[in-house]
Amino acid sequence: MIRETIVTTLSPQGIPHVAPMGATQTGNGWLLQPFRPSTTLDNFLSGRCGVINFTDDARIFAGCVTKRKIDWPTVSAGTLGSVRLEAALASHEVRIARIEDDGQRPKLHCEVVAETSHRAFPGLNRAIAAVVEGAVLVSRLRMLPPERIDAEFAYLQIAIDRTAGPAELEAWGWILDAVRDHRAKAAS
Repeated sequence: MIRETIVTTLSPQGIPHVAPMGATQTGNGWLLQPFRPSTTLDNFLSGRCGVINFTDDARIFAGCVTKRKIDWPTVSAGTLGSVRLEAALASHEVRIARIEDDGQRPKLHCEVVAETSHRAFPGLNRAIAAVVEGAVLVSRLRMLPPERIDAEFAYLQIAIDRTAGPAELEAWGWILDAVRDHRAKAAS
């Protein structure tokens, strides 16, 4: 099962990096498959550790994918000397146990070194899920036909209209702007 998460890493210079990433649970660990080139991959290869963050703040997914906001607040994770999202509900500090190299998408097999709950999970919200799906679609704008993008966004709009709060509406606006910007660039 793939979980949509936010991965935080540190550069060799100590600069935090925040990126959305699907993480596959593997027994007592996680499989991460960042694309090349990737700051997340570079940071994992140099530091051999990072943090998988679980959050319900849809703006983080949308902000990172649309590059609307990428400097999300982080705090010390504790065990491995990395950072976690300040907005995380929970986090898993991970260390690379094994790497399967690949020219496009290496597999980082990570072991969980520490699990921490930071605050209570407030419940499910369909608008958050819609924003996350919209963010995934934005990351695939160059790969999918516009008709499919439009159809999927029309369906996701239902959840936004029915259940979104201010944070989800802000994130949804960023996503729609990214689609419009992409299409304007493609048309010119």
